[in-house]
Amino acid sequence: MLNAPAMAVLATLPRWGTYVISGDKPDKPRADLNRPWHAVRKHAGLEGVRIHDLRHTHASIGAAAGLGLPIIGKLLGHLQAATTARYAHLDANPLRSASEIIGSRIAAAMGEAPNRRGELLSLRRGGSTA
Repeated sequence: MLNAPAMAVLATLPRWGTYVISGDKPDKPRADLNRPWHAVRKHAGLEGVRIHDLRHTHASIGAAAGLGLPIIGKLLGHLQAATTARYAHLDANPLRSASEIIGSRIAAAMGEAPNRRGELLSLRRGGSTA
């Protein structure tokens, strides 16, 4: 499933046929993406980046945004949850993220707010609580 920004990019590309990267005939998909991918990498200055790295990055961004692994798995076309479970490490520290969200909400409820360095500043007289 492609998102709107990806569809917008694809809409600007010239087409020889039905497919974005067609095979030898315009009505057939290309079976091997090695040559086109090599050209794209070279043009973009991304030597060494694999197509799978793009899928991994897509999944990483989803995990960091708090999307669940079942949703990410469906987007990637995984049939088995175990396949997507290998991506569980993508959100480097989900416990830290959860703790920060909870802490921020508690601090806000107490009338406190974090400063730029993450230290809590009391909105009451007396200044910093850190």
